Amino acid sequence: MHFQRLALIGCGLIGGSFALGLKAQQRVTQVVGFSASEASKDKALALGVIDAKAASVSAAIQGADLVLVAVPVNAVEACLKEMMGHLDPNALVMDVGSTKAEISRQGQHILGSQAHQFVPAHPIAGKELHGVEHATANLFVNHKTILTPTPLNTPTQIELAREAWESLGSEVLCMNPDEHDKALAGISHLPHFIAFAAVNALNSQDERETFWRLAGPGFRDFTRIAASSPAVWRDIFLSNPQEIRLQLKAFQNALQELDSALMSEDASAALERLIHAASSARKAWSHSA
Repeated sequence: MHFQRLALIGCGLIGGSFALGLKAQQRVTQVVGFSASEASKDKALALGVIDAKAASVSAAIQGADLVLVAVPVNAVEACLKEMMGHLDPNALVMDVGSTKAEISRQGQHILGSQAHQFVPAHPIAGKELHGVEHATANLFVNHKTILTPTPLNTPTQIELAREAWESLGSEVLCMNPDEHDKALAGISHLPHFIAFAAVNALNSQDERETFWRLAGPGFRDFTRIAASSPAVWRDIFLSNPQEIRLQLKAFQNALQELDSALMSEDASAALERLIHAASSARKAWSHSA
């Protein structure tokens, strides 16, 4: 598997890491980048992430046999619309959005006769730091990438998408897009929601300066993802509100259970039981991961 030209739409952490990974594996000859931010394109070019800049989405994809749409989820639709009439008939198109149901529907509707070329993807990898300057060729190594193929995709296209991500060291899984969004609401969207809320709660208190000064490794680990991109996570939350609210309800129930245990007559045993259940589940996952 080798691509002659990668059109990178969105020169940030994920897209930049994808480009660097393909370059490191000598899987691509040229990378042409487009970003709404001229500064991002200039930085990507200076860092060697891309080899040339494009003035638009349509210009970037001219002659490309691989297109990666690495923009916030609410910007994917506009990018797909700009591709119409300019996409090479043999090009593979993928996105990297953290939600998949709506994006899958957009691709099938917008791309028309070329909709079969779009294989939605979600690499479950990243950092709390964002921007192309933090991109690395090994970002996806030992991380999962989920493909949510549409009914229009051919086995050949799905296999090519799988090979592209596997070449970057990723373990590739296929899922239904609705099931993907339900699962990610629990394992990714809710934890970010909680981290943002926890930091805001602490920071709203009069004693916040003391709290921040005393915070140690546990707080650092727990709240690391609260430093993530505000724009990216705003759009993710807005693209999957129903599933996130279901997960929030489950979390609120678990918090209420802990609160009730804390105030119960046998608080010691009740709290230990709940903590033990969580600890055992976390250890079991860690050993199987």
